[in-house]
Amino acid sequence: MDLEKLREELLADVRGGAAVNDVLKKLNGAYAEIKGLPVEKKASFGQKLNEMKQEIVRVGAAGEVSVSQLAEIDKTAPFLDANSRDFGLRWTDGSQHPITFEMERMRGIAERIGFNVIEGRQLDDDFHMFGALNFPEGHPARDSFDTFRTEEGFIPPAHTTAMQNRILLDQREKLLRGEQIATITLGRTFRNEDVDVTHEHTFYQWDGVFVSKTADLAQMIAIIREFFEAFYGEKLKIATQPACFPFTEPSMEFMIEKPASIGGKPGEWLEMLGCGMIHPNVLRMAKIDPEVYRGFAWGGGFDRLIMLKYGIDDIRYLESGKLAFLKEFR
Repeated sequence: MDLEKLREELLADVRGGAAVNDVLKKLNGAYAEIKGLPVEKKASFGQKLNEMKQEIVRVGAAGEVSVSQLAEIDKTAPFLDANSRDFGLRWTDGSQHPITFEMERMRGIAERIGFNVIEGRQLDDDFHMFGALNFPEGHPARDSFDTFRTEEGFIPPAHTTAMQNRILLDQREKLLRGEQIATITLGRTFRNEDVDVTHEHTFYQWDGVFVSKTADLAQMIAIIREFFEAFYGEKLKIATQPACFPFTEPSMEFMIEKPASIGGKPGEWLEMLGCGMIHPNVLRMAKIDPEVYRGFAWGGGFDRLIMLKYGIDDIRYLESGKLAFLKEFR
C-alpha cells in the first residue's frame, strides 16, 4: 500500500469539505493491512497510520485549512506572550503534548492486538481502589500508596487498577458468550509524593486486564512483550522476577533490556511494570467463577515509558507546562 498517496487523498478529502469522521473511516480500512505484513514492518506501518490519523484530525480542526494556508496566515500573526517572555512560538507552531501523542500511539497498538481502551477516573472510592482488589481493612499495602483523600472520603486514584472491578463486571457477559475480556486502561493517577526528578504527585499509568478460560502466564508475557516491542519499534530481550501484589497470584515484575534505540547497552535491565495472574478473590468480587475462568493483569507508569523514549531526565517537565520544554516536540 502506498501510504503517501493515501495520505494525500485523505487530506484532500478533508480540505475539500468532507467530514473528518468519514475520512477516518476510510483510513481504518488500512489498518487491516497490518495483519499481512512481516513482523518487523508492523510497528512502523502502524505508527505511520497513527500519524496520518492525527494529521487528518488537526487539519479538520483547523477548519479544513491546509498547512500551506496556515503558513500564509502565520506571517502576520503576533508572537505568543506567555508570562511576559518571548519563546519564539507562533500559534501555528503548536503540537500534541508528548503524553497525548504517545497515549494515542498506545491506543493504536492495543487495538491492533485486540484490546479495547478505556479512560480511568479522576475521582474514585475506597472499594474500587482497595476493597475490590483484595486489600483487606488494615492491610499494610494500603499505606504504601500515599493516597490523597477528600474530606468526604473519595480518592483521586493512586493507580489505574482501580478500574479493574468495573471492567470485569461490565464485560463478564462476554465470558458467558465464549468470548474474552481484553481491556487497557489509560489514565491520570495521584499520590502524595515528595516531588523530585523521578517522582511526581500527578502522573499517568496504563493497566491491562485479560480473562478467558485458558489465560496463562506465557500468554501474558507474550502480550506485554508485544506492547513494548511495538512501542519502541524493535525486538527486545525480556526478563521477569518474583513480586508480591494483593491483586495477583503469582505476581512478578516485568523487565526489558534497555532498547538500543534509546542508548541501551546489553545487560542494562529496566523494571517496566508489575503483573501476574488475577487473584481468585478479585474475580469473585466481579462475580466471575475462578474455577471456570482465569486472567492476568499488569500495570505501570506511562510517563516513564515516554521519558525513556525521548531521553527526558526530569519527570516534572511533563506536567510543568513549560513552553521551552514543549517547544522541543513541535
